[in-house]
Amino acid sequence: MLKKLKKLLSLLGPGFITGASDDDPSGIATYAQTGAQFGYSQLWTAPFSFPFMTAIQEMCGRIGLVTGKGLSGVIKKYYSRPVLYIAVLILFTANTVNIGANLGAMASAAGLLFDIPFIFWLVGMTVLTLILEVFVSYKLYSKYLKYLAFSLFAYVLVVFVVRQNWEQIIASTIVPSFALSGSYLLNIVAILGTTISPYLFFWQETEEVEEEVEKGKIMGIGRGIPKVLKRDIRIMRIDTVIGMFFSNLVMFFIIATVASTLYASGIHNINTADQVAEALRPLAGDFAYLLFAAGIIGTGLLSVPILAGSASYALAEALGWREGLYRKLKQAHGFYGAITIATLIGLLVNFLHIPPFQMLYYTAVLNGIAAPPLIILILLISNNKKIMGGRTNSTLSNALGITITAVMSFAALALLFDLIF
Repeated sequence: MLKKLKKLLSLLGPGFITGASDDDPSGIATYAQTGAQFGYSQLWTAPFSFPFMTAIQEMCGRIGLVTGKGLSGVIKKYYSRPVLYIAVLILFTANTVNIGANLGAMASAAGLLFDIPFIFWLVGMTVLTLILEVFVSYKLYSKYLKYLAFSLFAYVLVVFVVRQNWEQIIASTIVPSFALSGSYLLNIVAILGTTISPYLFFWQETEEVEEEVEKGKIMGIGRGIPKVLKRDIRIMRIDTVIGMFFSNLVMFFIIATVASTLYASGIHNINTADQVAEALRPLAGDFAYLLFAAGIIGTGLLSVPILAGSASYALAEALGWREGLYRKLKQAHGFYGAITIATLIGLLVNFLHIPPFQMLYYTAVLNGIAAPPLIILILLISNNKKIMGGRTNSTLSNALGITITAVMSFAALALLFDLIF
């Protein structure tokens, strides 16, 4: 049994880390707002998004394995510069705001556990994430990310601490419900945006290449075409499926927990992610409160480096800088400089006095609007035989990719129409 568990853990890599990082404080806030505002009624979005999320991330992972480049590098080589710069600008802007909101949520949650001022935690969390990403080797850093991802089990445990209406949960999971209202539509866009999010596309693809560099298959990111075996593709797919399933499972449990506590008690609006933890204490006890607050910190420590890293990968490839977590600081000043700048701007966002939950929630909405054009690019790349050779998409992958592009585009356009008119 122990040997099987070790074998399974050895298969977990970029896909699992990517899936876990999707449940960052922004995701937690969005899922918590879903449960508080709509109860169990949007639980169906978790199983609905799983196959689409898996299909898109598998395409990204496969592109990375086959090309030896990150997504930005592939776009730069095969598509026009305006397309590249728009994609990078969207990613960098959304990620920077997301970093700021996540750092603020982490600091607030830490303040609930330890009576130390917010500013101390905010600066401390920022410094810690920068030290880990800039000065720790990729081999050790990737292990840190993998094991930190297990902090998400806190949200699984919370569900079983709180009394649930399992009959209603099952019904809401199986039978989708819809409402023709602006708030319902806004939340659907936010859920899809925080689940199928642009930074995940860039991160997983480049991390698959980082793994190839670590194993000595290529000299560096964008420096050679790796020899890809069927076994490599199979392992990447297993890793991705497990990661995306884990991500959606946690999403499901967060919505259910908040629906059974805050929604059931008449609390329908949340201003901060840590407010959820605070509200859980009188309703579900100290244990649920502590688990929820600790989970915000753990997922933040996981996601902030990934948000900064994915933005830096994209920018470095676009501008032709040397890049990669396998490089030391003195070998890639621009790459690590971009990570540092994105993180520090995120830190400064917290001094603009913008309500942190609004930043978290509307960043998810922004991602929901930005994702469809990037998914179209991913579909074009993964179906291009000149780029992918014999590793192009299957019919099922294309069907899932086209469907979710249409769904997210329709939801985004409907939301924009509702906001304008």
